[in-house]
Amino acid sequence: MSFNTLGLSEAILKAISKKGYNEPSPIQLKAIPPILHGKDVLASAQTGTGKTAGFTLPLLHILSESEQTKFRPIRALVLTPTRELAAQVYANVKEYSEFTNLRSAVIFGGVNQKPQVATLRQGIDVLVATPGRLIDLQNQGLLSLKNVEILVLDEADRMLDMGFLRDIERIMNMMPAKRQNLMFSATFSKDIRKLANGILHHPVQVEATPENTTVDAINQKVYRVASGKKTDLIIKLISDGNWKQVLVFTRTKHGANKLCKKMISAGISAAAIHGNKSQGARTKALAGFKNGSVRVLVATDIAARGLDIPLLPHVVNFELPNISEDYVHRIGRTGRAGASGQAISLVSADETTYLRDIEKLVGMKIPKDILEGFEPDPNASTEPKKQGRGRSSRSNSKSHSQSSKKSNSSNKSSSSRRPKRTNRR
Repeated sequence: MSFNTLGLSEAILKAISKKGYNEPSPIQLKAIPPILHGKDVLASAQTGTGKTAGFTLPLLHILSESEQTKFRPIRALVLTPTRELAAQVYANVKEYSEFTNLRSAVIFGGVNQKPQVATLRQGIDVLVATPGRLIDLQNQGLLSLKNVEILVLDEADRMLDMGFLRDIERIMNMMPAKRQNLMFSATFSKDIRKLANGILHHPVQVEATPENTTVDAINQKVYRVASGKKTDLIIKLISDGNWKQVLVFTRTKHGANKLCKKMISAGISAAAIHGNKSQGARTKALAGFKNGSVRVLVATDIAARGLDIPLLPHVVNFELPNISEDYVHRIGRTGRAGASGQAISLVSADETTYLRDIEKLVGMKIPKDILEGFEPDPNASTEPKKQGRGRSSRSNSKSHSQSSKKSNSSNKSSSSRRPKRTNRR
């Protein structure tokens, strides 16, 4: 089936063709028709399955079909949990709306708000935003959501996990009660279903892949290793395999910085990306990773979603995430759009519980190996390590009323934190 059969306008189809796409992905095939018919939609899709176009294409079609007024109020709002994802969604909106008269903008924290405000004042149809900066600008009277016709919550499960529930509730009250609502999530957890029940009206539920499964194109493998030998092992794997582009995940910001320095000392070009990095530094690191000047990108889970890295061949879990679902999001950076990829996890004794929970979630036993010289410590405890103090932004977080005063350095508030979750951003 082609995009021509879905009922999209010629302007949208022209943009799709320019990007080189011919056939819709499963999530696009299932989500676009009900959205075009004005239905609320609750969609579950693996990362890398084309879900952004799944809501962007019909959203732009609907807006372009109605006449624009001279003063352009915000008619569609896309909420995302991270700056990187906001930037990526905005890029898609810009590309797919190229042959329409629609205007769009993106706003997030960590950068000066003045250019963002200047764009808003010119009038826009589509706004892509992170919750913190959106609320800040609304509180300052710099934007209005009174004319929003379509709301999209992208990576809704991640937004809940990052503590944005209260922010989402506040944003709901800024918009008309009558609107079309679209919620996209990698999982249909109890919390997501509860949120959906409070926002969506008689939604059409669509799924592109079985819930919480990992992409078939990803070759997963575990190396059992002593905790103190992980750094040497990952350097060996990268060097011996001559890996040119590797995304490595650590659980803490401190760990990301430390591993990055070790990589550079070993002659491997590397950069770190996490919540303590300025937006400029994060953008520069990602650009270097994409153009090949940076061989290894060491990241915390802030990078687990929203990074669009075509044909990324290798993802390494230097440390397993303590929330099982994050494993799926991490390794979903590879094996995208039909390409194959490799996901390797370095697992020490104290991560045994995390590995067991991950295997239960994905419904498979991940193949395991031990390399000579990097054997696991037979005497090490299998109890999970406690995270050191001072490394968690959650422990130092403040309420939104406090953080909103510092909107240029943060794009999120910290309300509704889940106490069981340690910081990995």
